[in-house]
Amino acid sequence: MAEEFDLVIVGGGTGGYVAAIRAAQLGLKTAIVEKGKLGGTCLHRGCIPSKALLRSAEVFSTAKKSEEFGVLTGEVSLDFGKVQQRKASIVESLHKGVQHLMKQGKIEVYQGTGRILGPSIFSPMPGTISVEMNNGSDNEMLIPKNVIIATGSRPRTLPGLEIDGQQVLTSDEALQLEKLPQSIIIVGGGVIGIEWASMLNDFGVDVTVIEYADRIIPTEDQEISKEMQRLLKKRGVKIFTGAKVLPDTLEKGELVTIAAEVKGQTKEFSAEKILVSVGRQANTEGIGLENTDIQIEKGYIQTNQFYQTKESHIYGIGDCIGGLQLAHVASREGITAVEHIAGNKPESIDYSLVSKCIYSSPEAASVGLTESEAKEKGYSVKIGKFSFRAIGKALVFGESDGFVKIVADEKTNDILGVHMIGPHVTDMISEAGLARVLDATPWEVAKTIHPHPTLSEAIGEAALAVDGLAIHS
Repeated sequence: MAEEFDLVIVGGGTGGYVAAIRAAQLGLKTAIVEKGKLGGTCLHRGCIPSKALLRSAEVFSTAKKSEEFGVLTGEVSLDFGKVQQRKASIVESLHKGVQHLMKQGKIEVYQGTGRILGPSIFSPMPGTISVEMNNGSDNEMLIPKNVIIATGSRPRTLPGLEIDGQQVLTSDEALQLEKLPQSIIIVGGGVIGIEWASMLNDFGVDVTVIEYADRIIPTEDQEISKEMQRLLKKRGVKIFTGAKVLPDTLEKGELVTIAAEVKGQTKEFSAEKILVSVGRQANTEGIGLENTDIQIEKGYIQTNQFYQTKESHIYGIGDCIGGLQLAHVASREGITAVEHIAGNKPESIDYSLVSKCIYSSPEAASVGLTESEAKEKGYSVKIGKFSFRAIGKALVFGESDGFVKIVADEKTNDILGVHMIGPHVTDMISEAGLARVLDATPWEVAKTIHPHPTLSEAIGEAALAVDGLAIHS
């Protein structure tokens, strides 16, 4: 027997379950269809497990240099099995939390694969969801007034570079490693690749990064990329930019070998494993989109500013629609879609106000336009920069590399972008995000009295530096 709902969400990742909670708050009878575990990629194969590993790597690295802080520990060793156990414990705790939230909101959860059906006896419009249940029981039929597609994404691969899960990995397989390799080649120097490079380097792995673009983390401000590369190289990470991997040269043995064209010359690389980190692709196959008028471009579902597809009662959010593939973006897109369904007239999202974070060592974070983007858009810019070397708290932490950079409009004095690299900047970027939301000026940020000693003083000093007024430089 088919069951009717106000809203059925296909996909129970961060975007999907947050949308479900907001729908329940608004009184909508809601169901989630999820073939894996609630929490999706972010909780089980992305944000949370990778950050748990990064934290263990950070502690290990700090312990090895504890003598600098006057703490004598003797020889420090690593039990990678316990590292993985800690990661699994954190993930399981959060997973139970999400399950509790579903029960609390009286949200029905169907464990299975959802597929959108075309017009049928159940509904004159496409949108009825057939759920192939994981437990092998008969398919469940869900009849929703509205649908949100939140099927997420998976690691992208390179043609010809087959993932075998043993020597050639994506981040999915890397998170399940039972022991650390002696050496690794990371194909891709974007956000995920750099986080893995930093983490594995801290764990003592010999790391080589091969990046196709002319710089690592190419979506960030050029000065941030340059500083990140300098600091990673200082730690021993080998980085090759402007490098095109040649998949047909892959050879497997005790080591895996592959060649790349590096600035016009062919160079061979060997390591115990290869990690392919070249972005993510949307999960849009096998969910019945062909039974609808929904448009797909370059693999992504096309939506309007409120996440409606060409089928106005079917919405799409998160990684499957492209754009900023970030968990916090998927969550806000889900909330916006649900509020639109409920007739609450939400504001559309301004993606230039979204903060982005890189959880490497050092961390990096940004919001708004880079310096080059601002100039390309025709702005006349003025820049304020301030180094963490002049911040007392950074010296106390023993992490004084990096800086805060503010890009402002010379004519209006509005802040256009803020870019940070250094200690704990992922926890500091929200101040800059709020400044962007409020259309603040550097003067207004500088007028905010930043407590001393804190790392956030670097933001206030960078704001002063925009007009040449920094106190400690």
